[in-house]
Amino acid sequence: MDESEDVPKDFIKLKTEKLSVDEVSELVVSPYCGAVSLFIGTTRNNFEGKKVIHLEYEAYTSMAETEIKKICRDVRKKWPSVKHIAVHHRLGVVPITEASVIIAVSSPHRAESLEAVMYCINTLKASVPIWKKEIYEDEYSWKENKECFWANSEK
Repeated sequence: MDESEDVPKDFIKLKTEKLSVDEVSELVVSPYCGAVSLFIGTTRNNFEGKKVIHLEYEAYTSMAETEIKKICRDVRKKWPSVKHIAVHHRLGVVPITEASVIIAVSSPHRAESLEAVMYCINTLKASVPIWKKEIYEDEYSWKENKECFWANSEK
């Protein structure tokens, strides 16, 4: 296989089913890359002393996908050696310990993929219209990301 057959690809998926780390990491593997970096965001069982039962995510799906595509384009400008990028985000109910988001990036060397993964998750939280609702034992709370540009513009 010559490198022109392994063209860079972006794999973007928003879904209600359980996310698979194996599936997402396998999407980005390339024989031309020595690094696959992953970020897995999971549901924790607590927030500021409250017991979290589960999370619920909602999205403006078409806009979210468009924004994630922009993030992928930005990654490729900043780190031209990046080969493949996968961003999978779960919608609906996400139980404790399960993944809400999995991001995988492949590149020839680790520095680029690690930096690109961090950029992806930070930019996703700041710009993609996905909303998180934390469900506690006796109440719930819609959470805004501290990084979210539209949530902070009116403060």
